[in-house]
Amino acid sequence: MSVRVEKTGRVISITLDRPPLNVMDISLLREFDAALTDCATEPAVDIVVLSGAGERAFSAGVDIRDHTRKKVPEMLEVVHAAMRKVLALPQVTIAGVQGACLGGGCELASCCDFIIAAENSSFATPEIFVGCYPPVALARFSTLIGYRRAADLILTGRSLSAHEALSIGLISRVAPRGQLEACLTALLDELLGKSGSVLRLTLKGLRELSLRGFADALQRSEQIYRDELLKTEDVDEGVRAFLEKRKPRWTHR
Repeated sequence: MSVRVEKTGRVISITLDRPPLNVMDISLLREFDAALTDCATEPAVDIVVLSGAGERAFSAGVDIRDHTRKKVPEMLEVVHAAMRKVLALPQVTIAGVQGACLGGGCELASCCDFIIAAENSSFATPEIFVGCYPPVALARFSTLIGYRRAADLILTGRSLSAHEALSIGLISRVAPRGQLEACLTALLDELLGKSGSVLRLTLKGLRELSLRGFADALQRSEQIYRDELLKTEDVDEGVRAFLEKRKPRWTHR
């Protein structure tokens, strides 16, 4: 199993456990989706915490081997189904980030209501380097952090430190080195001191209002990816170059 689930009182913790970098392949994503389905049916649970096993990464993203022309349709379906479920959970969601939070891992964390990151964490959507783009970030980051910042991250693929991510509103809080668990516990204490029913209703309104237009935007992002991006020569070259550990030879077609 690549996904661990633990319930403690009003909190469910879901851990991505695929060492060394918790890269998400289709199998892991199906496990994760099933765990989210179970969470949604837990009326006594008010908070869901997502994390990655180990100290190196929350997740380094979706497995590049699943970015091939043949696998992309299934990959997009599974990835986005899971992220839609995170956004639809009735519970408050918290991503606890340690280390690298890249690509699909960054998109997944961004679907949570809170992101608490250790100060040695880094955030990026580097898909542009392998000839593709991050569909969820494309659909949501302009609203989340503003168009200029979204364009900067998505079109350059550059990496942000935890403090940079905090400054642009991508994450909620930065935990000092070695204190991520303590900071997560402090936030849990803050939230668990509130009425569970009021938390859920407030969250329902907050999500509905902030996500207006997101469903259509993601659908359009997926359409461009499947119908146009996958027809380019460079989308194949980017994946091959990554797997062969060499610099891409772009044809610009």
